[in-house]
Amino acid sequence: MRILSVDYGDVRTGLAISDLLGLIASPLPTFKTRSMRSAIDYIADVARENEVDRIVVGLPLNMDGSEGERARKTRAFARVLERVCAVPVILEDERLTSVEAENILIEGNVKRDKRKQLLDSMAARLILQSYLDRTVK
Repeated sequence: MRILSVDYGDVRTGLAISDLLGLIASPLPTFKTRSMRSAIDYIADVARENEVDRIVVGLPLNMDGSEGERARKTRAFARVLERVCAVPVILEDERLTSVEAENILIEGNVKRDKRKQLLDSMAARLILQSYLDRTVK
């Protein structure tokens, strides 16, 4: 089973993919988000090329668990993505993944300008790995 993960953003969108056993998440290149529709089309192409069985989308909840405007926009994105890709789309809590991703990149001595390019895909990898660790047996 192959799973694709998405850290959807207005400026950049990060992607990650699992291995065929569904045990390990690996980042894919971050891409520039031009519009919700262009992001969905791009992700649909990646999903088809990799024959994914499901997609996990990071849901940006507030620290108290409530949903703000960004979460509502992400839910709308996930609904359209599911229709276009014809595979299940699961929403996964993404609180603090960007902070954790930034810390990992800093610890790896990645320069600031390079971190900006890698941050969203690293966050997508963390979202996916959390999902895999919790659900795949």
